[in-house]
Amino acid sequence: MNEQQNHLLQLLEQRNKLTSDLETLGNQSTRTREVYLKTQGAIEYLEAIGVTIPEQPEISKEEVEAPAEEAPAEEG
Repeated sequence: MNEQQNHLLQLLEQRNKLTSDLETLGNQSTRTREVYLKTQGAIEYLEAIGVTIPEQPEISKEEVEAPAEEAPAEEG
């Protein structure tokens, strides 16, 4: 085979791989969309029947990252 034929062969193989990749991505996208819609539906149902999450005080990043201060030892 000459150089152009090799190039054509490589491009055909690349196209086949890309076609397969696109099909896989399409299937993943469809599954993700289905799970998203089911999740959204469950959220909407729970909110419609009055389920709520109690508000929790926000913890700042500094509070999370700061080491806890140790209490001084009692002298006795």
